[in-house]
Amino acid sequence: MAAQAGGGVSNSLAGRVTTDLVGRGRSGLETAGAMIVLGIEALVVAVRDIATRKFSWSEFLLQAWFMSRVSVLPTILVAIPFGIIVSIQIGGVAGQIGAQSFSGAVNGIGVLRQGAPLVTSIMIAGAVGAAITSDLGARTIREEVDALKVMGINPVQRLVAPRVVAALVVAFFLNVVVAVTSIITGYTLNVGGGAVSSGTYISAFVSFAQPTDLFLASFKAVIFGFIATIVACHKGLTANGGPKGWPTRSTRPSSSASSRWPSSTSR
Repeated sequence: MAAQAGGGVSNSLAGRVTTDLVGRGRSGLETAGAMIVLGIEALVVAVRDIATRKFSWSEFLLQAWFMSRVSVLPTILVAIPFGIIVSIQIGGVAGQIGAQSFSGAVNGIGVLRQGAPLVTSIMIAGAVGAAITSDLGARTIREEVDALKVMGINPVQRLVAPRVVAALVVAFFLNVVVAVTSIITGYTLNVGGGAVSSGTYISAFVSFAQPTDLFLASFKAVIFGFIATIVACHKGLTANGGPKGWPTRSTRPSSSASSRWPSSTSR
């Protein structure tokens, strides 16, 4: 009897775990599909509105200014220690193998190809994404989004598309800011510390770094920024739980965007 009871409990527990995992998997697939649909719709609406001159440029400029205002300073503050870490690690390895003259090339290429898009995506997902989710989530909780639908206004066209386009532009320029800041930091440490001369450092960087490296990095930053913005917009437009439960959800887009790899306005 006891053995049968124990087996029944084990089977019941295994069934609940299986059901929960299946439910979570289904929910994850539905969420990913909804984000893909939202991203495609936002791109189509943005391109169509720009072509037909119906795009809300005032909203775009307002969102771009807000995103720049909340992300530029944190981006610079993150790019400086990033450049220091890369410079120290590469400088140490280069010194061990006697290739300090190539430290400029390695620092520059590493930052351009990988470091700058990574830092940019983190800033877009963390600083900008949380603000977008908070803004759209508050609008959803206050039923402003439903009011737009009742008036025949597409929320994607009015709220999502300008934010997506603004995020793409801001991500492009943030990538340049990160690259310049990190490269200057590496140059200061290597040349200022006497590890290599200024001419040697710059010569190595110019010889190996190519314009395509910056273009590729900018393209990656734009893609990561797009993903982070779509995740944030989706979280905001699907907000639930009322005013009490919403504050905890508004901080989720950064973790959701990073797992898929990776605005608020003042009126």
